[in-house]
Amino acid sequence: MVSDKKKLQKIKIILILCIILAVALGVILGKTLSAIRNIDIRADLQDYEPALPTQILDRNGNLITELFSDEKREIVPVEELPKHLIFALVSREDADFFHHNGLSFKQFFRSLYNIVAGNYFSGFSTLTMQVAGAHYADRSVISVMRKIKEVWYAFQIEKALTKNEILEIYLNEVYFGHGNYGVESASQFYFGHSAREITLAESAILVIQLASPAKYSPINHPEEARSRQIDVLDAMVELGYCTREDADYSFNEYWDNYDYSRSNIASAYTGNDSRAPYFSEYVRLQLNDMLFGAVDVNKDGYVVHTTLDLDIQDSAQKIMDKAFREINQKYQAYTKRRYNNVNDNYIDLVNLLSLTFNLKDIRVSGSKQKSVATSTYFDSVNPTLYMLSSMFGLSELNNTTTTGFKKNKTRNEKTTVEGALITLENNTGRILSMIGGSDFKTKQYNRAVDAKVQPGSSIKPLYYSAAISSGKFTPATRLYDGPVVFFDESGNPYEPQNYLGDWEGSVLLRYALATSMNVPSIQVLEGIGFDAAIERISRMTGLYDKRNDEEYFPRGFTLGLGVTALAPINMARAFATFPNQGKEVEPIAIISVEDREGNIILEPERDRLREKQKNKYDDQIMSPQVAYIMTDMLQSTVQYGTLANRRRFVHGFDGMPMAGKTGTTQNWQAAWTVGFSPYYTTAVWFGFDRMGNSLGRDLTGATAAGPYWALYMKEIHKDLERKQFPEPDSGLVRVRVCRKSGLLPTNDCNEGTKEEIFLAGTEPKKTCDIHKFEKQRDEELLQRLQNNLLIEDLPTNNFDIPDLELPDFLNDDNNNKTKTNKEEEQADSGFNPYLD
Repeated sequence: MVSDKKKLQKIKIILILCIILAVALGVILGKTLSAIRNIDIRADLQDYEPALPTQILDRNGNLITELFSDEKREIVPVEELPKHLIFALVSREDADFFHHNGLSFKQFFRSLYNIVAGNYFSGFSTLTMQVAGAHYADRSVISVMRKIKEVWYAFQIEKALTKNEILEIYLNEVYFGHGNYGVESASQFYFGHSAREITLAESAILVIQLASPAKYSPINHPEEARSRQIDVLDAMVELGYCTREDADYSFNEYWDNYDYSRSNIASAYTGNDSRAPYFSEYVRLQLNDMLFGAVDVNKDGYVVHTTLDLDIQDSAQKIMDKAFREINQKYQAYTKRRYNNVNDNYIDLVNLLSLTFNLKDIRVSGSKQKSVATSTYFDSVNPTLYMLSSMFGLSELNNTTTTGFKKNKTRNEKTTVEGALITLENNTGRILSMIGGSDFKTKQYNRAVDAKVQPGSSIKPLYYSAAISSGKFTPATRLYDGPVVFFDESGNPYEPQNYLGDWEGSVLLRYALATSMNVPSIQVLEGIGFDAAIERISRMTGLYDKRNDEEYFPRGFTLGLGVTALAPINMARAFATFPNQGKEVEPIAIISVEDREGNIILEPERDRLREKQKNKYDDQIMSPQVAYIMTDMLQSTVQYGTLANRRRFVHGFDGMPMAGKTGTTQNWQAAWTVGFSPYYTTAVWFGFDRMGNSLGRDLTGATAAGPYWALYMKEIHKDLERKQFPEPDSGLVRVRVCRKSGLLPTNDCNEGTKEEIFLAGTEPKKTCDIHKFEKQRDEELLQRLQNNLLIEDLPTNNFDIPDLELPDFLNDDNNNKTKTNKEEEQADSGFNPYLD
């Protein structure tokens, strides 16, 4: 036993002598090489660029988020850091830092002594050696050669740089745990403020992370961190860097205000979520496209100035969160009523037929219990089984539960109402807010830009504008609302319906658009032709290159009721054309991009404008006069059409003019409202990620999307100056017309008149003859009755012959009258294919 100990002692002595000899040789070699070889360490280190996150800022310079992969960092000059942070660092890591030239012989021999004495293994790396190792050696390798290399480069660094420069490199590069590199990122993460404001106690917390962030994290292991923090503060007091009173005061203040609820945050990324996650991801993808994938936006430290307004975004998020919650509650209630109705009224009858005629395939008894059981399995049992299969390696069970998750995903896509919102600035196309769904963390599918969904009746204003441009139609054009069969170019019949099959007969174009009538709209589409309609729709939605693709724009009458595939961003840019005086609106998210040195490397907005000027691009989709007429007609939707109740719901828009259109797709699968003010255009959509389900008759464009659109638009306009939509100086005329015929009124027009707006030259030239005809018809009918029935004492006044007329609330003197129940129901419903 004694012999073994002596052998072990000899081995230790030999190892120590070897280490001493290696270090001595390293020192001698380092000194010699440093004297005869002059590499430019300063330039070498200055050229080094550590990974920096890309900052995404809103239009007011507020931070939206940071994009980074495994390293989150922000550079800060050492002169801006408190001295007690520097003192805490050297107290813990390198007490002789200000006195050695790269190698501390005191630390070196202390390390040797601890190894020989068997106390513990300790290194002797100085801060300078750590910088040298990080830049010129592989610190994951433990070897004598690595140490020699570190010592040699440490001498070079000390010779080339000042102590402050070495500290700045170290503090901005070293890892502090939880994905944070550099003291500024670490301070922001751990304490919520800049390292420039760090306290004495916080400085001690930071420097102990250098030893082991896994062990001493104040978030995951506060007690261990507290113990090591005391050691650092004691060392600072002993070295004269602070007084005992200051150390104790700062220590107590830190722990008195410590937030224990932050425990177990995994990384800086999860602790710093984006305030606009869908928009941030949209910007990241745009950056990759603009920079051709030649850079790493997660590491190259760009500053991206975007168009988003965080105040507007916060309003959008608040109102859409409310909408997701309330609409899903209404949908679940509707679904429950529907299932209950089936269970209460039909299942017993079906089962009776099954038993009577031995039809086993139609037997559905217990469907209610089956539905409950299915929900319980997917929501509770399947996740538990998956956990057990993972713990015990049960591959067959794991496969079963994986299949269960896939089925539940499909089930949720069909039964969870999703939605999207996007707001554009009318005259620039700048994206001010973007909500792509209810939960970005669950599903990163941005419905605001990537969804391909039917717009329903919200598409109508797009081809109505082509009708006004053609001169064939005006807001006073008389249309017919009743059963009509249309035939397309191939001779296929198409017979559109209105909500609940109601018809109003003779109507004017303005009223037909405001109340979203289907048959009059198809008459307009037929009147201008598919080519003109597709040309206008594709140009306004930014899909002009798809104009010949029938998947997007079918050459059939269903196009007139929105049976196509568009995203909310397409509809927003289309509607923004109207308040932008007919000019194309191209959405944009990035204003400019700076590199880490502050140089502007991209200005997409400016470059786009220059490109258009260079190519003499004509962005005038329609004339300002047509755009103004469309704006004026869409204001009628808010005043008395399908959005009228939404306006009353928010008690008006406080004098700010609003215009818009609702839309509900076939079988109530989706609900839309797209509308604008003189400032902004907003599209709101609700529906399902997977088609095949119905929101129900109670959730339409007017009743589902409309209220939240109205709440949001009122909120974001409350502090803006009231102004009107810009009206062209020429090219428009206002003419008083008969309310029923849309023609010039006569004394016989007993249903009132109204002022209407027209493109100059398209105003009516003919006088109204409807009422004169009706008067003659009534007189002839009276004469026949008198002749045939020989009733001499019949009253001489005209009979009140029934006719389909415009409602009284359209009269100038009756604009404030309450609608009939039928009109309220129509306005609430929104009138799309089979609904609005």
